[in-house]
Amino acid sequence: MSEYRMIDLEEEKNELGKIEISPEVIEVITGLAASEVEGVFSLRGGFATGVVERLGKKNHGKGVKVELREDGVKIDISLVLSYGVSVPEVAREVQTNIQQALQTMTSITLDSVNVHVLSIQLEMQEETQ
Repeated sequence: MSEYRMIDLEEEKNELGKIEISPEVIEVITGLAASEVEGVFSLRGGFATGVVERLGKKNHGKGVKVELREDGVKIDISLVLSYGVSVPEVAREVQTNIQQALQTMTSITLDSVNVHVLSIQLEMQEETQ
């Protein structure tokens, strides 16, 4: 679960005030960036995520944990990959895509992006007759 404090963007302070980014925003950006990578079947959330989705709410940050630290932001993401993909290659691409998306959209400093592959999705193909 995310901490509720906001991330201050020091370089974005100006005469109008300061800019703060909620950890939930980082979760959503991270989830969407990971979903864009070919070979990622789905993100895997916990029990609470499943309950929220059953109530009809879409949770774009599921499977993502954001930890705010003094030296940057630590992200843990839990994934299910498609069968037949190279796990290390897809995991590295997920890390890169998340880092690039967060840098482009928020300018935050990432300490680490830890990818946890929890399962491989075996897709059953229909037999053609």
